[in-house]
Amino acid sequence: MQLTLMRAKIHRATVTKADLNYEGSISIDSNLLKASGILLHEKVDVLNINNGERFTTYVIPAKAGSGAVQINGAAARKVQVGDHVIVIAYGSMSEEEARKFKPKVLLVDEKNRVC
Repeated sequence: MQLTLMRAKIHRATVTKADLNYEGSISIDSNLLKASGILLHEKVDVLNINNGERFTTYVIPAKAGSGAVQINGAAARKVQVGDHVIVIAYGSMSEEEARKFKPKVLLVDEKNRVC
């Protein structure tokens, strides 16, 4: 049996832009992606702390050091600039692997810098 666990999380990132007319995705500062281990084009869930919205999308990189966390496409209707979100990536593993696995949790400040 395979179990699905959180493997990486960016916690309380601040939405810097919402662009309804951009191709759907979430753009995240490349430095945050590297630090969290979340990969380019990886499927993620985005949880909006401010309004309770939850949606699934995929990741594209934003300029390193920009602090960008931009919600694009239709999901832009689910956020406001300044909202706090949690970005979660998941992985499938056996129960044995899951018992030993430690997810990467990245805490960020108001400017989306690693705490």
